[in-house]
Parts: sequence; structure tokens; C-alpha cells
Amino acid sequence: MTNPTTLTDRLGFLIAVTRKQIVVVALIVLVASSLSALVAYRRAIRQSGLHDGAPGVVRAGGSGGCLDFHDAGSHTGETGCVSGRVLRVFVSRGGNVFLDFCTDYRKCPFTSVIFSDDRSKFGDLTTLGGRDVEIQGFITVYQGRAEVVIHDAQQIRVSP
Repeated sequence: MTNPTTLTDRLGFLIAVTRKQIVVVALIVLVASSLSALVAYRRAIRQSGLHDGAPGVVRAGGSGGCLDFHDAGSHTGETGCVSGRVLRVFVSRGGNVFLDFCTDYRKCPFTSVIFSDDRSKFGDLTTLGGRDVEIQGFITVYQGRAEVVIHDAQQIRVSP
């Protein structure tokens, strides 16, 4: 027969080891999430343009003008202003809004998107169709084309 004290000692040891493992895993998760939050914070600052004057901020034309949307692709990874005429405002089934600057968006070198989560921050976006706009933001590449994701209404300015 098994001695109950010995069995209890063994179970106590296993429980103690499991608690130690849980503490180690919890610490690893805490450190990883802290690092992830720090990276996300720094990326958001870089994309918001709060550090104007720093490397990677586009200032097209000496007077502070915007890049033509055809030239945005050569400035990916930078924060800047992109201008062009919105030919179509398209709302996807998921509620994302795309500002199309070419008749065929698939062949266009630039696009801009407002995700459905941010859409409530804007008024009637269809009024942008046929208008010249300036879009401020971080220029990225999505599916081989330059893109600016618009999160805030202050990023869009209708040109005079």
C-alpha cells in the first residue's frame, strides 16, 4: 500500500512546481505585452506626424505643398501629405470607405482607406467624390500600392 504522507508530499511538490511554472509564464506574458505596447505606442507617434521635422517626414515642394498621388509610392515609410482628385468614394460590404483616385482602382498607384471602426468620426464622405483633397498621414504599401489609412477627419482637407 502507498503511504498517504508520501503521496501528499508528492502532490504538494507537483502543485508547487505548477505554481512556479504559472508565475514564470505570467512574467513572460507581462514582459511581452509591455514590449508590444511600447512598440505600438512608438509606431502610433511616428504615424501621427507628431514628430514633424524628424527624418521620414515628407515636405513636398518648398512651400509645404503635398505630393501628387502618383509620387506617393516613392515615399512609403514616411509621414506626409498626398493630394489628388477623388474620382470615386466606395463603401465596402464591411463598411470600409475607399477613396479612389483613378478610374480603375486596381491600376492606381495610390489609395486611401477609412476603416469601418473610424467611419463614425466623419460626415458624409460621398461629398468628396470629384473634389481635390489633401490627405495627411503615414504612407504605407498595401498590395503593391501606396496607401494612407485615415483615422481622423483632420487628416483630410478639401483643396480650395
